[in-house]
Amino acid sequence: MNIVVLAGGLSTERDVSFKSGDMIATALRQNGHKTILLDVFMGYSDKEEDLSNVWERSREISVRVKDIPSDAPDILAIKRQRVDKSDNFFGPNVIRLCQMADIVFIALHGENGEDGRIQAAFDLLGVKYTGNDYISSAIAMDKGMTKEFLRGYDVPFPGGFSIKKHERFAESNNDAPRFPCVVKPSCGGSSIGVSIVNNVMEYEHALDEAFRWENEVVVEDYIEGREFSVGVIEGVALPVIEIIPKEGFYDYKNKYAKGAADEICPANIPDEISSTMQIYAERVAAGLGVETYSRMDFILSKDNEIYCLEANTLPGMTPTSLLPQEAKCIGIDYGELCEEIIRISLKRRRR
Repeated sequence: MNIVVLAGGLSTERDVSFKSGDMIATALRQNGHKTILLDVFMGYSDKEEDLSNVWERSREISVRVKDIPSDAPDILAIKRQRVDKSDNFFGPNVIRLCQMADIVFIALHGENGEDGRIQAAFDLLGVKYTGNDYISSAIAMDKGMTKEFLRGYDVPFPGGFSIKKHERFAESNNDAPRFPCVVKPSCGGSSIGVSIVNNVMEYEHALDEAFRWENEVVVEDYIEGREFSVGVIEGVALPVIEIIPKEGFYDYKNKYAKGAADEICPANIPDEISSTMQIYAERVAAGLGVETYSRMDFILSKDNEIYCLEANTLPGMTPTSLLPQEAKCIGIDYGELCEEIIRISLKRRRR
């Protein structure tokens, strides 16, 4: 097949997306596909040109990817680099190339990639793409909305509330945190802008940091315990994986720096806890309508209580990402996982 792997974009997870996209593109080429790794924002070429033989030049025009930096990208600086200076989120020739492809493998993470906007645009443009539809993507992207949406699905979440930037100092805002608590952007990923706080001063600083990235923030009870994740493919949970950061919590650095965290799959927990966590992951996927693939994150408290933290509708596919490790645990290697995602996605798009 002729496949565009769409990466980059303008979210705080831009660099992570490139790494996911690079690995996906490499695997698809090894599987015999003609694959272009494309930056959705920068696009390809700044002029109209004949693209009729573009698939024969797929490697030549693909983005060259470096290692993930330790800090989140400077989005304003990236915007200034675009040659045509357009405000259009889709870079030059992106739509044309996506419409020419048999399918677009979406390797985007975060805003404008994981929030349903790209998916809705592609539906209108008749572009086949991997992953979930725009409605489930939009709901799952908002952590506060996810909790409200799944309230009736018997899935436990940490207590808390959401606060909008313009409401922060309003008299009508009566929400007060219980310390310790976690403050995080409502729609962010890769733990960017996330803080664990223990008092009012830390809380105010944490709000400042979270509001740097978004206009809505989630404040939730801090659950001390062990961190786990469960991938779900076509409604069926993969083995549970445990994440053990060697220092601090599972933040941006520990997620993507090689050797910064240990990942154990299958997790060393009792079968009853493991199966319950998988059931919760499947309920979240079903409740949100996430039919293709996803990953749910959990905390297991010291009292062995399970809490779901969030749902990810476009899980990372980097060298340190969790979903590929879970799939490998049941004999599905990286290339096979990519093919399975394409197979399921094409089946969904044909309905």
